[in-house]
Amino acid sequence: MKKKILTVSLIIGAFAAGYSINNIAISKTQPEYRVAIIDIQKIVANSSEIKALKSEQEKQVQNMQLTINKAREEIAKEKDPKKVAELEEKYRNEINQQKLALDTSYNNKLTAIDSKIKTAVVEKARSMNYNLVLPKNMTLFGGDDITEQVSTIIN
Repeated sequence: MKKKILTVSLIIGAFAAGYSINNIAISKTQPEYRVAIIDIQKIVANSSEIKALKSEQEKQVQNMQLTINKAREEIAKEKDPKKVAELEEKYRNEINQQKLALDTSYNNKLTAIDSKIKTAVVEKARSMNYNLVLPKNMTLFGGDDITEQVSTIIN
């Protein structure tokens, strides 16, 4: 009976020692995290799509300004107060429609470009085995800069 108790306690002790050593070995190994940083402002500033969008928006704003100038001229020429009110209402509606169309178009295109940039960042980070991507302006230290690699995908 003493021999069985001694054998069982020896087995339990060996199991406990092995388990403890295994936990110590596991706790000393650090997980492999790879962190990338990216300069979003640089990517946006160098994006050909953003440049084209800004150029298109400037043209549409110029068209709107032409409409405003035309409205001012026509209203200034008119002497009848009823016709002046009608012209003001007509041009106000036209300008509001142009502005709404401009804003909607710009926001839709900007959202699509933003989505494309995010997709490119995720694809590049995954292909390079990064676990985390942070914006460069929020990172004080560390991380690998993948801005150039992502820029080549987008442009």
